[in-house]
Amino acid sequence: MDIEYGPDAERFREEIQSVLAEELPADWSGIGAIPDIEQANQFIEHWREVLYRHTLLGLTWPTEYGGRGLTKLHQVVLTEEFAKAGVPVGGHNDTFGIKMVGNTLLRWGTDEQKRHFLPRILSGEYRWCQGYSEPNAGSDLASLSTRATARDGEWVINGQKVWTSQAQRANWIFVLARTDPDAPKNRGLSFLLVPMGQPGLQVRPIQSATGDSEFNEVFLDDVRTPVDNVVGPVNSGWQVAQTLLGYERGDEAATNPILFRAEFDRIVALARETGADSDPVVRQKLAQLLIEVEIMRYLGYRVLTGYLAGSAPGAESSVSKLYWSEYHKRATDLAFELAGMRVQADVGRRPLRGYRTDDPGAPNTSASWIGSYINARAGTIYAGTSEVQRNILAEAVLGLPREPRVAR
Repeated sequence: MDIEYGPDAERFREEIQSVLAEELPADWSGIGAIPDIEQANQFIEHWREVLYRHTLLGLTWPTEYGGRGLTKLHQVVLTEEFAKAGVPVGGHNDTFGIKMVGNTLLRWGTDEQKRHFLPRILSGEYRWCQGYSEPNAGSDLASLSTRATARDGEWVINGQKVWTSQAQRANWIFVLARTDPDAPKNRGLSFLLVPMGQPGLQVRPIQSATGDSEFNEVFLDDVRTPVDNVVGPVNSGWQVAQTLLGYERGDEAATNPILFRAEFDRIVALARETGADSDPVVRQKLAQLLIEVEIMRYLGYRVLTGYLAGSAPGAESSVSKLYWSEYHKRATDLAFELAGMRVQADVGRRPLRGYRTDDPGAPNTSASWIGSYINARAGTIYAGTSEVQRNILAEAVLGLPREPRVAR
């Protein structure tokens, strides 16, 4: 495990710190401190323009597509500094546009696809969402039923996707669809790029327990896209999809602990506000959480070391996902215990996002902690449930007997 970044990475860190000093107000304390959600969303849009102007989007992409041609380590440095400063690394849809489909196009796309899509992804002209999960295909994604048929130079798509984050803000969706209904499970799927502003494509928001509508249902009724908008070979979309899922990990391993440590510091502040910081039982619980956050940090370094060496995500990714999501339940349990009766009333600003922690600088309002508490439960489900992660570790690492499959 190598935790040294080297002189070139540190020079880039100084560049990022200069941009932050130039573009942020002197009294900046993190996007979480913006009291109004609409104002926070406006800042995100403004900040994305700042990043595009400074060529800080798509850092590792070739310069011919608008990137900087830098390394994965530079991307990690940028993400670290932004997490510390409490600013986003992109816009609402950039996780799907830049991190997922953009990087996947660099690996699988044709030259024409790269020339057309990549610059438009960086400029923000094309905003993406992910069309994977379905009502009957969540953890078992290969059993999806959305179909695409080639007809008159177009793919005609019919089906339904669900839990589609940020679909209400997107104008493109990448869809995993079944293009060979006679092939077994994952062998007849294709990865398609689909424009959203067309008849037959409907987005319906899903209101979560926190009151947000970040997730959506997407219905596709004879939705069309040019036949050339398939990424990778036809009927080989499963391999393309797995490549994309790998980009969900990596630099997050180094930045997750920063966010969780910022949340831990808020819990300590909450203990001080309520006078519980002198209680020996509370102090022991806080000490245990701090130990776990530090373990998370070094586990992140381990995952990051393999990621930077070009290794495919392995068992460490499952350990990391299982670890932080289960930890977050325990952390928010303690926050609820410390907040006491105040969590009976939903007062103040709720979390700005529906996954992991609230943003750095967030206030210790009851609404923030209620939202974080509920989101912590969701964290054991999205990106691979805790049960799925345990199965992966049991079977792939410990060599235990495989779980019986209904299909078998």
